Amino acid sequence: MSATMMKGSIPMEMKKVSISAKRQITIPKKFFAMLGFDTEAECMVRGNELIIRPAKTNTGGEFAEQILADLIEQGYSGKKLLQHFKQAQSQVRPAVEKMIGEAGRVAALESGYVSYEDVFGEEKI
Repeated sequence: MSATMMKGSIPMEMKKVSISAKRQITIPKKFFAMLGFDTEAECMVRGNELIIRPAKTNTGGEFAEQILADLIEQGYSGKKLLQHFKQAQSQVRPAVEKMIGEAGRVAALESGYVSYEDVFGEEKI
């Protein structure tokens, strides 16, 4: 049986699930479809909550063109371009996750304002 509650102004659905002897749970079909799960999930602990959400598939690819253009402008090509591209691309997701975390803390009034430069550093001109 599922229940609908309110967390602030956001409706929240809840359903009690069983945990098998092997520590396995089944995600309710409605939640699975609603959240767009596929074959992988991410699990994280926040306070005393276990959060299970669809695995993120984007790896910073949305910034690939900008990263490449910047590296080419800096004069990189060939293997050096590939090396620097991989390094820059690997930094996108942690930076975005940091920015999202800070935004959550700002929204909860736990932190002050965070600027683009605070997260990504000074822009090189």
